[in-house]
Amino acid sequence: MHRRTAAAIAFAATIAASPVHSADRFPVLKSGELTPEQMKIVQSLLASPRGGGAEATPEAMDKMIARGPFNAYLRSPALGEQLVKLGEQIRYHTSLPLRLNEFAILITARQWNSGYEWYAHYPLAIKAGLDPKVAADLARNRKPKNMKEEEAAVYDFCTQLHRGHKVGDAAYKRVAGLFGEKGVMDLIGVSGFYTLVSMTLNTAEVGVPAGEKDPLK
Repeated sequence: MHRRTAAAIAFAATIAASPVHSADRFPVLKSGELTPEQMKIVQSLLASPRGGGAEATPEAMDKMIARGPFNAYLRSPALGEQLVKLGEQIRYHTSLPLRLNEFAILITARQWNSGYEWYAHYPLAIKAGLDPKVAADLARNRKPKNMKEEEAAVYDFCTQLHRGHKVGDAAYKRVAGLFGEKGVMDLIGVSGFYTLVSMTLNTAEVGVPAGEKDPLK
């Protein structure tokens, strides 16, 4: 019971600042407007680690809908349901260390200039152990200095994949040697999934919360 309460408190803290949504694209839905299919998605989000197991009250549902890409996902419920499941796999069941998984997400956010994605995942990366100086260099679109061996391997692999659309032998062998073939696939997965998230956020024109500075501008 205590763990459930703590998770609900953590969820409330993460959504205290709501992102800014474009008024012209994907107007933010309210819980009272949802179809049964859309309601199922929001309830599953609240019950998941992302929602901290929070009770599906109208207030909690409204906050979850407005969070990141979820408001856009609801426009195509069948697709949105699968994206939510894939997101949980990518976030919570990867073979990669959390620090490196979040680093890969930040690399993707930087490539796509997705300020909200960076805003949402930067504190998670730092909490997981990423050096703020590494993140600061990345935010400036520079190759970070003083990366650890595993971080440098992830950076080179992801950057080659994003920019050149392929990965060289040296970068592949380095990641495979550190994390195995499963790790290679999980690194491709997190890069690809958060590319989709970035595309969704950018198309929906989801920005950082009001009063916050876009970290990538």
